[in-house]
Amino acid sequence: MFSTDPTLDFLLKGLLLTIMAMVWVVLLVRINGLRSFSKMTNFDFVMTVAVGSLLASASQASSWTSFLQAMVAMATLFLVQSTTAWLRRRSDKIEALMQNTPMILMRDGEIIESALVETRVARDDLMAKLREANVLNMQQVKAVVLETTGDISVLHGNHCADEMLQGTKAVKP
Repeated sequence: MFSTDPTLDFLLKGLLLTIMAMVWVVLLVRINGLRSFSKMTNFDFVMTVAVGSLLASASQASSWTSFLQAMVAMATLFLVQSTTAWLRRRSDKIEALMQNTPMILMRDGEIIESALVETRVARDDLMAKLREANVLNMQQVKAVVLETTGDISVLHGNHCADEMLQGTKAVKP
């Protein structure tokens, strides 16, 4: 591909193809914008993993055809992400189809056991997130929300405005 010497070809392929693929990813991110590798939706997470896998494929390509195929696949992923984001902004139906609803796991100091069961979140994991958020007393917790990304948000303090929980799903205890 780059040299008739197998060792030199091996080194050059690893270096040059990786650099070229990284430059391509940076260019695509610059075109697509800051949201490219955000964790706002489950689709974004899949996008990040897929681009990483394609970057690895490109850096290990044994032919120009396979290298270019990985580059085209990366561009296609960015195009699909951009298109789906555009569609989600314009249609509530598409948004509902593509996006999970955040789930309230805890409200006003009380753990909602049925929500833990429905979301398959272990009580120990919830407690770890509370400690991570520096919660010192369960009564401080106004709400705990399992976000669409799988992150857990802990809202604590003196007051939690209703709009902070807008769009979340609450199950009956």
